[in-house]
Amino acid sequence: MLLDHTVVTFEAGHGGAGKVSYYPRENAGPDGGNGGKGGDIYAVGISDLTALNQFSHRKLIQAPNGQPGDGNRMFGKDGEDIEIKFPIGTKLVEQETKETFEINQVGDRALICKGGLGGRGNFEFKSPRRTTPMFAQKGLPGDNKTFIIDLSLIADFGLIGLPNSGKSSLLNELTKANVKVANYPFTTLEPNLGVIGKKVIADIPGLIEGASQGKGLGIKFLKHIEKVEILLHCISLESEDLLQDYKLIRTELGNFNQDLLTKKEIIILTKSDLVTEEILKEKIKQLKDTKKEIIIISIYNWDSLETLKKFF
Repeated sequence: MLLDHTVVTFEAGHGGAGKVSYYPRENAGPDGGNGGKGGDIYAVGISDLTALNQFSHRKLIQAPNGQPGDGNRMFGKDGEDIEIKFPIGTKLVEQETKETFEINQVGDRALICKGGLGGRGNFEFKSPRRTTPMFAQKGLPGDNKTFIIDLSLIADFGLIGLPNSGKSSLLNELTKANVKVANYPFTTLEPNLGVIGKKVIADIPGLIEGASQGKGLGIKFLKHIEKVEILLHCISLESEDLLQDYKLIRTELGNFNQDLLTKKEIIILTKSDLVTEEILKEKIKQLKDTKKEIIIISIYNWDSLETLKKFF
């Protein structure tokens, strides 16, 4: 299962306390060392799109605390910094401040929570007027932030369309992705990815009327189209009204984000093996006013698939 939305709290390390200590020799003065700094938390981008699954049952991430100072002016050890791996396409938004981090490339690295400073030991407070300070500082707490985490797939092509429009079958044939296929709505419950050559294709679960308002699978997957370069709009030739199906999906895209309507789009008419040549010609006429490039395919027609592959 691909986890693409979650809420997680990150807590950087607490700074270690300073030490109150004195040299054993008489009148030698204070020797308490400083506490160590708490560990920082970094977000790092990786290519594994399932990386958010680490948060399925883990909602609190803590970095190690700094160690307390010791006598003989010994500084406490700093808490170890930790790196949390996020798939590219991840956005982290802090719940209260709305501070935002985006992970768009493998290797992106961002400091999301800073560890607390260690407290100063009593040696640091020695002065001509205060020769035997009897106190030291406590360490400071590290940042504690709760982030809303969202993943938007970064792909070259996005397969969109109504349920049962042939998207998953097409992805399987083009990329050997082995996506579950069945003749009922919402077989695909999460985005699936396939690779052809060096191009990534995302199969977006079927949209229905009202998806932008939360109907069906709702807007949960519409966000995955935002970072796709080219839309492959699949329409089944089994449909009685291809233009209505086309307009329905376009309406939902626009309701969600008007920018989606400006993306390059290719219409793919699927399941051509189920209609006669005469019916096919009549159905193509329904889409004449879209002025979009139209490709007719059947997963059982090798030549039609090869024609489509030329676009990748």
